[in-house]
Amino acid sequence: MMKKYIISITVFSLLLSFIGCSDDFLERPPESELTPEQYLFEESQLASYTINLYGILPSHGNWSFGTFGIDSDTDNMANMDYDNKYVPGQWRVGQSGGSWDFGNIRNVNYFLSTVVPRYNNDEITGSESGVKHYIGEAYFLRAFEYFNKVQSLGDFPILKKDLPDDLTVLSEASERRPHPEVVRFIISDLDSAATMMMPSSPDGNKNRLSSYAALLMKSRVALYEASWLKNFRGTAFVPNGPGWPGANKDYNQGWQYEAGSIDAEIEWLLNQAIMAAEEVAGAFPLTPNNGVLQQAVSDAQNPYFDLFSAEDMSDFSEVILWRDYDQGLGIVHNVPVNAMLGNYGVGLTKGLVDSFLMENGLPIYANGSGYAGDDYIEDVRDNRDGRLWLFLKQPGQVNVLYNEQAGNSVTPIEPIPDITNNIWEKGYSTGYTIRKGLNYDGTQANNGQGYTGSLVFRATEAYLNYIEASYLSTGSINATASGYWRAIRERAGVDADFQKTIVATNMQLESNGDWGAFSAGQLIDPTLYNIRRERRNELFAEGLRWMDLKRWRALDQLIDNNYHIEGFKLWGPMQEWYDEGNLKFDVADATVSSPNRSEYLRPYEQTGAELVYDGYSWAMAHYLDPIAIQHFLITSENKNLSTSPIYQNPGWPLSANEGAQPINE
Repeated sequence: MMKKYIISITVFSLLLSFIGCSDDFLERPPESELTPEQYLFEESQLASYTINLYGILPSHGNWSFGTFGIDSDTDNMANMDYDNKYVPGQWRVGQSGGSWDFGNIRNVNYFLSTVVPRYNNDEITGSESGVKHYIGEAYFLRAFEYFNKVQSLGDFPILKKDLPDDLTVLSEASERRPHPEVVRFIISDLDSAATMMMPSSPDGNKNRLSSYAALLMKSRVALYEASWLKNFRGTAFVPNGPGWPGANKDYNQGWQYEAGSIDAEIEWLLNQAIMAAEEVAGAFPLTPNNGVLQQAVSDAQNPYFDLFSAEDMSDFSEVILWRDYDQGLGIVHNVPVNAMLGNYGVGLTKGLVDSFLMENGLPIYANGSGYAGDDYIEDVRDNRDGRLWLFLKQPGQVNVLYNEQAGNSVTPIEPIPDITNNIWEKGYSTGYTIRKGLNYDGTQANNGQGYTGSLVFRATEAYLNYIEASYLSTGSINATASGYWRAIRERAGVDADFQKTIVATNMQLESNGDWGAFSAGQLIDPTLYNIRRERRNELFAEGLRWMDLKRWRALDQLIDNNYHIEGFKLWGPMQEWYDEGNLKFDVADATVSSPNRSEYLRPYEQTGAELVYDGYSWAMAHYLDPIAIQHFLITSENKNLSTSPIYQNPGWPLSANEGAQPINE
């Protein structure tokens, strides 16, 4: 049974999967005649193996809204269905599956266990720089996968090499290491990756990893862990905290932070984030925004807009890594079609839209802001932060400019949001949809045949990581952070004076639509909040919101105060859009939320039968995933789960199909 615990992958199966592939993402040439004993002795073979592990990284899928839809089920974006994690008791411990798996880790460890000794013995042919680079890629990919595990599970076993199918060895390897130790391991791998990889992609097209990708990830990982330790200290979610389940295992007895204390560990992590982020930010200038929303062929193109939807992203200054697609090779997705119509059922929330400043740098509620209100989407966009003005769509705008060979699913003009259609490909969940990912070329609009690039890493995140980490470390905005912050706001078309915004910020009002206004159930200070706001507004729809909310511990307030996901102001003048034609509805038909509940569309509150009809709630245990019972059974003696070296996450029971339990703080 232990052989099922960590998925066994033979050398031969790896050979069939990885041999002979080129640098093109997911291209699969015919299998080679080589035997496993002959494989991974050449630079090209190393390159083929690691490129086939790039599936670990986020990219556009075939029928979804790709990376632009990852932020669904947060306070930023909502799709057609609510998420059970906001219904305590409905997210339950699984019998099998879940986040506790080692398939990707084993794939990388096989490579490193095989290649590093051969490299040290000068047994691999090819250029020295190339061989080192692909070894560095493997270290990066292992670090990336381990960071996924830390975010999902917290404490996790550290596996550095292939393991034999031996009961004793595999059982010992199941011992969960405290997550600060795992993060140190991740940072060590990223340091190795940064040292071994080239500073620019070896393909010359930014389609392969580089040392700067490793530095960006290092800043992300270090900031995540520092934030987590800071915000969860004194709880069961931090090693040695009260109720920490790891304390019940002998192998964790006497564990201490490598820096000597939790405070010292936080400071070390913040310094790591600061140094790595500064190195990246200094090497990658921001892509310019000319303030143009192209609506005619004669209009100037906007590089900042094109950054998110170009077919070739290699020339954009802030791009560190992007994925290339090729229709001829069948490497395609459906993002262009979904960007034209409804965003595949993913809509922006009122909370996110309201968080954007006016172009004069004032919040919408501040005296003198000039806010035009939200009776119409056009009003919402008027004189706002250029990122909202550029990327929030409104009916009547042009979706297609180059239409000589339009695809079979083209939507030339943005329609009135079809908020009653529950088909994901056609419906609008909140009434607010975005232009990120939209390509004006109508030939992209063939269903399932899109080939725009997928942005994986961009350097603006490093600017934001530096600002936040340095403020957490010192409690002030230093000159470097100020320069980065002003550069981001200037590019966005917002008054660069962030102090003006901070002074005008009302935290109570901000908390109405922004979970990031809280940490541990308490409102944060206005400066830190505006750092978080900047991050939210710059990186929205790029898949980082859930990570941020978790590390900020930004959901405690939902335990006692339900939160209502809202969209646009349906029950104002915009309701007249639906008085005629196929979109006509009556509130009695329960296809939209009642005006008695709110002027704003509430996508999950059409009837009283929904579990979230009264809003989203939260349970502390939901900050981490439960571990499925199968994994305890496999590693226990005589099916006595308490004998397993694995321990369950805080608040989750050792029983399948049961929800989280309250955690005493």
